[in-house]
Amino acid sequence: MRAIVPVAGFGTRLRPHTHIVPKALLTVADKPILGHILDGILQAGVHELVLVIGYKGERIVEYVRAHYGHVPVEFAVQEEPHGLGHAIWCAREWLDGTPVLIVLGDTIVEAELAPILQQRESYLAVKRVEDPRRFGVVLLHGGEVLGFVEKPEHPPSDLALVGVYYIVNSALLRECLEELVQRDLRTRGEYQLTDALELMRQRGERFRVFFVDAWYDCGKVETLLETNRHLLHKRGNNPVLPGCTVIPPVYIAPDAQVERSVIGPYVAIGQGACVCESIVRNSIVNAGAQLQRVLLEDSVIGGGALVSGRFQRVNVGEDSEVRWE
Repeated sequence: MRAIVPVAGFGTRLRPHTHIVPKALLTVADKPILGHILDGILQAGVHELVLVIGYKGERIVEYVRAHYGHVPVEFAVQEEPHGLGHAIWCAREWLDGTPVLIVLGDTIVEAELAPILQQRESYLAVKRVEDPRRFGVVLLHGGEVLGFVEKPEHPPSDLALVGVYYIVNSALLRECLEELVQRDLRTRGEYQLTDALELMRQRGERFRVFFVDAWYDCGKVETLLETNRHLLHKRGNNPVLPGCTVIPPVYIAPDAQVERSVIGPYVAIGQGACVCESIVRNSIVNAGAQLQRVLLEDSVIGGGALVSGRFQRVNVGEDSEVRWE
């Protein structure tokens, strides 16, 4: 089974963190967003990966080759961001008629994917939401999809697409994506995957849905921290550290240095980070960052950054330095 994972977005809502690091490589709990996604789909039975890269794509390549070198991986390049449909079109070489799993690279879902990958019909992951206007929405009847609408002003249902698509007839998907691009058929200025799915449906492809157990958005700092909180309940290691108070759930990398500090709840501290004489709660401290004598909450600290001096709620990008005297 092949999976296509688009990870070419700029991540503008996560700046300054995405000035240097692509959104998919931002850390939640014990690993980058992309690591959580790839682990999940590989466990479900995927054995071949195609990643659509763009902005800071070389960082994606480095990470995947370093951590998933045992898996066959190909990379397609999206030169300009023209929407999700365009990103998948950039990987059209791998839409060869065999079933394919498409998983967005900026959301983490919890679902039993293995049974879905055995189906003979196409299946789409959905979840009921309070405000469907921000998402692609499906109209459902008798378990079958009757239509797709991208970010509708007046949603026909509360069933939002959450970024996991199992497509049986990938050749038809390729044909419909080609039509969108060749005829320049855009919605809200972009080539939408939902428009290609609607063309497929009109040409006879049947779509059914499955409901996910959980759906974690990683598109903003607030939702990144919320996702971190959820995942720490399952992936925290809650170590006992001499001279420190650890309030679960937390994850502290084995080689991180934490001294005379209060950590938690809901804190993730990455590899090689150093936290000294600080109180940290509800925050993500990325690899190599240093915190000295700070009271920190609701914050994301980039890799290699230095923050010292006083209480603050901050979001600091990689290799930055912030001091308060």
